[in-house]
Amino acid sequence: MMSERQLTGRHVFMIFAGAFGIIIAVNLALAFSAVKTFPGLEVKNSYVASQEFDVRRDAQEALGWDVSARHVGGLLILSITDDLGKPVEVTNLDAVLGRATHVKDDIQPNFEFDGTAYVAPMTLADGNWNIRMTAQAADGTEFNQRVILHVKR
Repeated sequence: MMSERQLTGRHVFMIFAGAFGIIIAVNLALAFSAVKTFPGLEVKNSYVASQEFDVRRDAQEALGWDVSARHVGGLLILSITDDLGKPVEVTNLDAVLGRATHVKDDIQPNFEFDGTAYVAPMTLADGNWNIRMTAQAADGTEFNQRVILHVKR
């Protein structure tokens, strides 16, 4: 003859404690992973950046530049064109290529201007990449932009 197992209050408590323990452990693991892999820092002092935002934005928009990026045949191509569609050669270009979610894959491409665009040899894995660039126009205007690059083979 089989004896029936009874569901006691102790069993119910252990089930609930185990379930909530798993949920809390997963949430903590995800939170620590998010904080560890993404710095979340856009500017050092957001108040100071906000005071200059409109002036910088207006100066950038006055340049009339259009920026786009693509990855073709092992080359990373960053195109900067003016409002007439002509290529722009900047006096200084600083760019960092990385993933949108973390900084561990960040690299600084060595861009060279080929007369039509800035080109750097680069092997990239599939996925979403960001180019965070700062360029300086001939008149000294600083141009900052994050260019989204989708790589698919």
